[in-house]
Amino acid sequence: MRIYFGSDHAGFELKAIIMKRLGELGHELADCGPYVYDANDDYPTYCIKTAERTVADPGSLGIVIGGSGNGEAIAANKVHGVRCALAHSDETAKLGRAHNDANVLSLGARMHREEDCVRFAEIFVATPFSGDTRHQRRISQLDTFERTGTLSTT
Repeated sequence: MRIYFGSDHAGFELKAIIMKRLGELGHELADCGPYVYDANDDYPTYCIKTAERTVADPGSLGIVIGGSGNGEAIAANKVHGVRCALAHSDETAKLGRAHNDANVLSLGARMHREEDCVRFAEIFVATPFSGDTRHQRRISQLDTFERTGTLSTT
């Protein structure tokens, strides 16, 4: 699977660690930056680029990483077609894919131990969307709202 990555300075080191691990598992990786550590960089640049490339490549996934993961998730979710899930446990990493068909994962490098973040990423990438009717219905409601600005309850 192709996986796109973006971070800011707070997620820079963790991004490299997660990329190394997922590469070892045979995934095709694309780094959307930053490419060098810069304590003054801005996460929207890299998270939006990651999200755009993920949406443009059906079947791919994205991972964005920052200090808390909150801003990174917000930035990624500004891109039409992105469903970015912020993971803070094994369960939220799994449910983001299984129930929400999230195509981008957000992680907070300052919120968790390195090995936990690596595991969250592994779980997210390995978990398929369940396809359950109730989950698909909800995703369709969100997609309709994103396209039209109208909330449909059907």
